[in-house]
Amino acid sequence: MSVNEMRGEVALTVNGERHVMRLSLGALAMLEGEVGASSLTEIVSRYESESVGAGDILALLRAGLWGGGVEISPAELAHADIAGGPLEAARAAARLLHLAFSLPQTAQT
Repeated sequence: MSVNEMRGEVALTVNGERHVMRLSLGALAMLEGEVGASSLTEIVSRYESESVGAGDILALLRAGLWGGGVEISPAELAHADIAGGPLEAARAAARLLHLAFSLPQTAQT
C-alpha cells in the first residue's frame, strides 16, 4: 500500500498493521465535531498553537484513519500500539494536517 502525498496521504502503523491516512472533507467534518471546532480555520489554529494535547493528536489520527477507510473508536486508538510511539504519532498527525492544507506543488517538504 503506497502513500500518495499529492492526495494528502500519510502512513501510520497501528497494532502492527500499516494504514494510509487521509483528511477527506468528511474526515475534517468528523474532526471538527470531535474537537469542538466551528470551522476549518479553527482546526488549523488549534493545531498550530503551542497547547496541542495528546487527545488532539489522537483525534487528528482517528479522522485521518477514517478518511483512509479505517474505522476505529477513540478508546481503541487510545489503547493501540502506534509504531514509533508518541513521537511518530505526533509527526504523522502534523504531516497529515500540513498536507491537507497545502497546495500540491508546495506539499512536499
